Amino acid sequence: MPYQGKQVIVTGGQGFIGSNLTLRLLREGAHVTVVDPCVPGCGGDPRNLRDVLDRVRILGVDIAQPAVFEDAIRQADVIFNLAGEISHIHSMLNPERDLQLNTTSQLRFLQACADWNPGVRVVFAGTRQVFGVPEYLPVDEDHPINPVDFNGVHKYAASMYHLMLSRMGLLDACVLRLTNVYGPRMSLTVPGQGFLSAYLRKLQMNEPLEVFGDGQQLRDPLFVDDAVEAFLLVGAARPLPSRSYNIGGPQALSLLEITRIACETAGMPEPTLRPFPAERASIDIGSYRTDSSRIRAELGWSPVVRFEDGFAQALHYYRRQSAAQGR
Repeated sequence: MPYQGKQVIVTGGQGFIGSNLTLRLLREGAHVTVVDPCVPGCGGDPRNLRDVLDRVRILGVDIAQPAVFEDAIRQADVIFNLAGEISHIHSMLNPERDLQLNTTSQLRFLQACADWNPGVRVVFAGTRQVFGVPEYLPVDEDHPINPVDFNGVHKYAASMYHLMLSRMGLLDACVLRLTNVYGPRMSLTVPGQGFLSAYLRKLQMNEPLEVFGDGQQLRDPLFVDDAVEAFLLVGAARPLPSRSYNIGGPQALSLLEITRIACETAGMPEPTLRPFPAERASIDIGSYRTDSSRIRAELGWSPVVRFEDGFAQALHYYRRQSAAQGR
């Protein structure tokens, strides 16, 4: 149990992936400090950790204010950095907000980590969106960078901060470029988090699902438990074989296949096709499939949760949550 007794920081720890990672770290015996002000629109929700408030330190501050949690930075054995704006659509509507959350705040935080805890392991939640429209499939770590929105540009800049400071010997960082992650604790009320959260929200309200375009675009959805396992493996690896890994799901499915599985799982009718809305068509990347062979070869990670099983787990979680709230 490599995290037993370790001091760990999780930025964005009240968000979707961050809260699932925090809960797993607590089960592994880590002492966790969560840094997350739950910025509106970024997916943070205090309810995600309400059952463990007596076991975790939660600081509702921006990572751009590292002096507030200097003690945690100095003591940290591992830092999992999941803070930031997550919506590609929001980034196009308000690029300066995205710039602030995904670059300026990151730079201030990482400089503090380098000053107060030089050489600390930092695992950064990147995104496959930095690759833009794929030139080939599956997409490996050497694929050209060509983001199609401000979120991709700013997330790439933040990933370069991590890697540059590592080359200088000031950090020991790794960037995980994640595909479409889904599962329990994903916010269903914040728009722009991707089509899977929209599907879960609609199915909760018994609304039919729609697919934009012809539905033949490929995606490889990644269940959150598999994503958490990748973070933990990278956080514990000594030495770190590589500085970046692409992290994808076990299956490449068409959007139409994904939507049909979602509808069947929820007991809803078949989805309908509709034209792409203009605001989405401009940032659509077509088909995407991840090549995760590097992390499989170097750290032994492979995704194990198939989409039909993971989506059923997620839907059960939200339906149980709705029943508990008397909806």
